[in-house]
Amino acid sequence: MGGTRTLLRGGTVITAATPGEVLENTDILIGADGTIEQIGVGIDAAGAEVVDVTGRIVHPGFVDTHRHTWQSIVRNLASDWSLTEYLAGLHTGLSKHFRPEDTYTGNYLGALEALDSGITTLVDWSHNLATPQHADAAVKALKDTGMRAVFAHGGGAAQWGSLPSAVVHPDDARRVRDEHFASDDGLVTMALALRGPQFTTPEVNRADFELARDLDLRVTVHVGDGYWGKSGPIRKLAEDGLLSDRTTYVHCCTLGDDELKLIADSGGTASVAPDVEMQMGHGFPATGRLLRAGIRPTFSIDVCSSNGGDMFATMRTAIGMQRALDNAPSVETGEVLERISLTCAEVVRFATIDGAHAAGLADRTGSLEVGKAADIVVLDDRSLALTPLNNPIGSLVYSAHPGLVRDVFVQGVRVKEDGQLIGVDLDRLKADALASREYLLGEMPEARLDGSWHPELASS
Repeated sequence: MGGTRTLLRGGTVITAATPGEVLENTDILIGADGTIEQIGVGIDAAGAEVVDVTGRIVHPGFVDTHRHTWQSIVRNLASDWSLTEYLAGLHTGLSKHFRPEDTYTGNYLGALEALDSGITTLVDWSHNLATPQHADAAVKALKDTGMRAVFAHGGGAAQWGSLPSAVVHPDDARRVRDEHFASDDGLVTMALALRGPQFTTPEVNRADFELARDLDLRVTVHVGDGYWGKSGPIRKLAEDGLLSDRTTYVHCCTLGDDELKLIADSGGTASVAPDVEMQMGHGFPATGRLLRAGIRPTFSIDVCSSNGGDMFATMRTAIGMQRALDNAPSVETGEVLERISLTCAEVVRFATIDGAHAAGLADRTGSLEVGKAADIVVLDDRSLALTPLNNPIGSLVYSAHPGLVRDVFVQGVRVKEDGQLIGVDLDRLKADALASREYLLGEMPEARLDGSWHPELASS
């Protein structure tokens, strides 16, 4: 907990509680329990530590609803890879060489990268858990960062090596639930990352979802990504009675309109990963289609082995792509559009409160409201990119970047101060990351670090 009360004085506060709400020259009082005690102008909080944030954007911490965090130590190796190359290079290549210590380093590095850039809540889609020791290392890394996270247990090579898989989800998930997540009240909680009907046999898929019910856990699952996604995965889930408001559907690019309606009717949520979806042939990001179906999109970084790991870039990719799709018909017909359909205010909510809802944490985080956890980001006001500050929400989407993240609070605890993460031995972390990378690439002599490596495909 925060321990002492903290007063953020005089900020330009984007609450994300309602679309477009910006409170000028506003104070936020963080209670000793780490929750927001008061929001207003001129708050009198005797004895509180005062942090002057005058002229700075203050916003809720971002929520990343789907990231394969373990891949951070092989970041950008896949920046020019197709989906087929990614599957060969990572899932049947590098992944099998990860030791538990490499999993720890990958998760610790990737989660801190997220935190450093203003992502205070992360759904860690952890699908390289070859042994119980790998799972324990992944969980420990998340807890060691001090961020809010959902450890989504996703199995390992046995489940992902040959698709569609006839291997059920690892029963070790039961042990992880009992040993690490007996309570759902911690900063780090648990979910199941299931392969779903695209990547398993029907019998295995039903067994996996039954495991989630037994463990009383939310589910996150890939659907609608590329050609595989045209196989009707949501229809199959519906036929088996497996649709739920406790499931997040990742990608959704190539789902049918009827499938999106099934998700909406069930109360399910969706996670969009625009950078990866466009690079690896998943299809156009489904942002607009989801909205039209009545589903609030959320945002995913996905594979940091390919693309960058911050929410600012993801918001820009998503809004740019959707605006292009929305504008395209008028280019053909000559129709004059009076208004852009997707606003910056909506995109900010996708990245915050909507993401919290998809993670099952909307009652705790995702917006700046009295009673919620003080998961707060303060941007630097010393950048010319934000000067003058004419449209705070537009600035957050189009002009901000990770280098402007000055202060970060998680549950009222200041984890980044004046641009520096607190309590992190960066030299040790960099050394550990390099050591893991050298070991892993040493197990694959064909791998190169100059960007020219393309994994050899089985059919070639």
